[in-house]
Parts: sequence; structure tokens; C-alpha cells
Amino acid sequence: MNEGHAADPARTAQDIISLLEPAGLEREDVLRVEGEGGLSYTSGLPAADVHALLRGGPLPQGDGGEAEPVEERHRRVVARIVFLRSTRLRTSPDGQRRPYSLAEIAVAAGTSTQWLDKMIRAGKAPNLDHAAGIAGFFGESIDFLVAEPAQALDRVLQQIHKELLQQTVTRQEQDIQRLMKSGSAGSPASGLGVVDYAARALADVPEDTAQPIIALIESIARRSREDRARESRTDATG
Repeated sequence: MNEGHAADPARTAQDIISLLEPAGLEREDVLRVEGEGGLSYTSGLPAADVHALLRGGPLPQGDGGEAEPVEERHRRVVARIVFLRSTRLRTSPDGQRRPYSLAEIAVAAGTSTQWLDKMIRAGKAPNLDHAAGIAGFFGESIDFLVAEPAQALDRVLQQIHKELLQQTVTRQEQDIQRLMKSGSAGSPASGLGVVDYAARALADVPEDTAQPIIALIESIARRSREDRARESRTDATG
């Protein structure tokens, strides 16, 4: 999470939704909550928490106890370690998928099986080095374990949004190239500039999302014009 960026999963989800139709995708394609690869799986949050954050509402109430901040952080880290172990399974020789043993995880954490078992039972988080080792064992960064719920989900959503933006830029760039090559009379390029075309195509996308794309398209179109001008001068002097 970038410093100064307030995690707002509901807002980021809406930004993602605005890009789905141009990409030919459905909400369930990218914002599925349950199941392997879903938002719960990738954020480390219970499905109920993910649904609540996507709605912009408060998290479901817990057991009613008021934990101290340090105790809450310990509880969160241990809960996500348990979550990783229950969801990142290995395939056994018999083809069955089973959790990794505490001994295997302890080796990655640089500690003992007994200590890891006691830590989980007591709900006391490991130090940062051990936590990083456990997270890395499951292919995650330490942020997966320590991020607050809104940050954990927004981190995943921001990555999805970034990938969709890149897809949108790539698709628009391809459209621009086609329009420029088909600049004959009657083609979309003849009566509508490529930047205008892109702006219209992104009309339903939030301005703060659309403007960087349009700026990039302007840059691409400018480079293309400069390349064609150089080619024309080369042909004329050749």
C-alpha cells in the first residue's frame, strides 16, 4: 500500500467495475469472493468480511470482546497463518490435497514445531523474521499477515485494477493502430480523431481512471504521427 493512500476497498471495487464492460468481463470474473483464487483466498479475510468491505460497511461483529491494539494485531497475524495453512494445500503422493505439517512450516520460519504449535494455540504472533518466513513459505509477503482488513483487501483490488487498466490501454492501443491504418474515407478515423475515439470509448469510466489512459493514447498517437513524418521525409530524400 502506498504511503498516504487511504484503503477504500468499496471505491476500488467500483473503479474495477467501471472497467469490466469495455473489457467484456462480468463482475464474477474478477470480484468473486469465495473459492480458490477468490478475494477471500487472496486477501486472507473471511468471506463475510470481504462482502462487508465491498459494500463499504463495517466488519461483522466478533465475539464482543474489546481487544487491546497489540492483542488484536497478534490475533490477526495468527488467524492469517492458520488461514494460509488451511487454504494453501499440497498434493500428496496419493493425489489428495492436505495441509502442510507444522514441522514443514516451522523449518521455513526458522523455529521449532513445538514453538509454532504453542504460538498458534496461545494466539501470540511470531516476530517479524519468523512471520516473514512463514508468509514466504506460502508464497506471500509479510503484508499478507499484518495488514489491517481494509488494507488487505484493497491491496488485492488495487492489483486487479492495475491489470485491468493495462488491458484497457493495450486494447485501446490496438484500436488506435487499426484506426490509423484504416484512415480511408468513411472509416472511424476519418471523422473522429483517435483521442476523441478513446475518450468516447471511456465515457463511462471514472475521470481519474480514464484520464491517464487518454494521456497515454495521446502520447502513442503523437509518436505514430512523428514516425510517419520521418518515413515521409526519408522517402522524399531517398
